[in-house]
Amino acid sequence: MLLSKFTSFFSDDIGIDLGTMNTLVHVAGRGIVLEEPSVVALNKDTGKVIAVGTQAKEMLGRNPGNILTVRPMKDGVIANAEVADEMLRYFINKSRGHYKVMQPRVIIAVPYGINEVETRAVQDSAKKAGAREVRLVEEPLASAIGVKLPVAEPTGSMIVDIGGGTSEVAIISLSNIVEAESVKCGGDAMDDAIKDHMMKVHSLLIGERTAEDIKKKIGSAYKVDNMQEEMEVSGRELGQHGNSLPRTMTITADEIRKALDVPVNQIIAAVRRTLDKCKPELAGDLINNGIRLAGGGSLLPGLDRRIQDQTGLMTIVADTPLHAVVNGLGELLKMPNVLFGQPQNASIGNAYKR
Repeated sequence: MLLSKFTSFFSDDIGIDLGTMNTLVHVAGRGIVLEEPSVVALNKDTGKVIAVGTQAKEMLGRNPGNILTVRPMKDGVIANAEVADEMLRYFINKSRGHYKVMQPRVIIAVPYGINEVETRAVQDSAKKAGAREVRLVEEPLASAIGVKLPVAEPTGSMIVDIGGGTSEVAIISLSNIVEAESVKCGGDAMDDAIKDHMMKVHSLLIGERTAEDIKKKIGSAYKVDNMQEEMEVSGRELGQHGNSLPRTMTITADEIRKALDVPVNQIIAAVRRTLDKCKPELAGDLINNGIRLAGGGSLLPGLDRRIQDQTGLMTIVADTPLHAVVNGLGELLKMPNVLFGQPQNASIGNAYKR
């Protein structure tokens, strides 16, 4: 106990929600200290990092030819290890206390069911970025803990965490995942569906920042009251003979809702498949407990109602859904002796149950 207190004085315990779109960091005793886009800007000629996070995202779609903007995460896992190392190093160093001399211990949330190669890539990247010890926890469990579901009790709780690259669906009981499914469909897929729609229907080429803006302003999964019905969008109109010119046009909420049907239906299908595998006793629990939505994608207006209509189960968007996973990591960091005092591949769920 004395050694643990001595070590914590010189080191930080850090929880990282390493997302496809955004990265959030929770430091034990301090709370959420960082929330920035998972983007890195590089000099194409030298390979040197120019900017990370918010500054790098501001360059998206506006960068000159010698600057490359990279998202090192894809579908919730590392797609570019070298760039991910640099991004993690920046976020860890920015989050650490000024007077901490020892390298931090780190817990990172990862998608459900990632393979051994993907697991090792996250662990290696964190260690190269300066972590002394690394533990991984599955995102749906961290999210369920973060929204205060009774995960340690012998009752079924269902979480649907819709991130940028993946949607995690899980039924949890006794601090462990009983049934789950991870689909490579989330906020990114919604943005891509909007971009595809603008190109196919209007021959208008738009960037990812514009697509995200459309989604936030007039996107929905179900027609809801008091919602903006249309907006102006600017992009490049692709004309005949390959010519293209800047153009501004008006689009409607109805057409964007239809464009989002494909990714929305993929998420709902994952929910239904998970329910189909559910044990009868746990299914009975879910009639009373319902479904909790978390993650940035859960903020799509009408998505909760759409899932409720399709499943017949009460569906509620969690408070502060963007912080569900990182808040769960923060709760786990309150038990450092249990969390870091067990083998690297031990069940985090069992640690939480203790």
